[in-house]
Amino acid sequence: MLQTLTKEAQLTEEAHRLYGLLKSVSKEDGSRWTYEDCLAAAPYTLSINQFKKEKNAVILAHSYTTPDLVYGVADYRGDSYELALKARDSSADMIVFAGVWFMAETAKILNPHKKVLIPAGHAGCSLADAITGAEMQQLRAQYPGVPALCYINSVAEVKAHCDACVTSGNVFDIAQKLPGKELIFVPDLLMAKNLEAELVRRGTPKKIIAAGGSCCVHDKYQPHDVEKLRAQYPGIKVVAHPECPIEVCRLCDYVGSTKGMTAYVAGSDAETFGMLTEFGLVNRLEAEFPQKKFVWPFGVCRSMKRNTLQNTLEALIDPRPEQVVEVAPAVAAEAKKAIDKMFELAQ
Repeated sequence: MLQTLTKEAQLTEEAHRLYGLLKSVSKEDGSRWTYEDCLAAAPYTLSINQFKKEKNAVILAHSYTTPDLVYGVADYRGDSYELALKARDSSADMIVFAGVWFMAETAKILNPHKKVLIPAGHAGCSLADAITGAEMQQLRAQYPGVPALCYINSVAEVKAHCDACVTSGNVFDIAQKLPGKELIFVPDLLMAKNLEAELVRRGTPKKIIAAGGSCCVHDKYQPHDVEKLRAQYPGIKVVAHPECPIEVCRLCDYVGSTKGMTAYVAGSDAETFGMLTEFGLVNRLEAEFPQKKFVWPFGVCRSMKRNTLQNTLEALIDPRPEQVVEVAPAVAAEAKKAIDKMFELAQ
């Protein structure tokens, strides 16, 4: 009986901890996280946090995953670049990456001798899936001598054929540093337009040779979404990700990475922000800046949301084959060169 009461007390304490973090966080239907939601999550967060200690595991959670993962069990939360750094510098025996497949691949490339798991299994990305390694190889053959950058949202085979990776936070600076007046950039066609325009603005114009696709969340935003936000909320600051169309970005008050958007919100005196990005970042901002208002028109990455507390616990205890991340050694070795070059050029 005493053991049962002790367990109940632990669950209650954990639920209160989670509710303190999530009570200002919204759901897709507009409601807020409740104490009952947190009480339902508590058995999972307690178990996950116990097992990760026993197995010397570190949990990395992208900002687009769900808030119970981000605040309940993640040791580190952030964007692709931040989490790549944490993966590179981790001393844990096991890395659990709550994100999509290309992110977990990056962690494995940086830690070839460690076990890397992804709770969601082969969760894809519309950008990473937009171009293959063979297509990248053909593109380089078509433009010999032209430097090639790939967005970190690329599969390992694509990274292996590029000179350097970039993220939305460092793409403009790294592109400036590469030689020549032409530059291959994959796989985001919309970011390529924003990149070309920004390089012109900085006085270092380059012709961008682009290939690939677009983000299934950010490519849906249109100029009328910005106009509607400004009409409904006078004084609103509208922020967007550079994966959005250039016509949208030109109308916004700030355009940048998830980390950049967070910093912009933190440093702004505005009370209301229009968020043209994925819902998970909105949740993070609601949790970390509860005194501010965030208006989110739409946009959810279902692949990111495939990571759950339940499959995170399953991966820690007994991972299924599709949750175990492997990268062919020859591919990993070439891809690592591009990732390492990003770290070098981003300094």
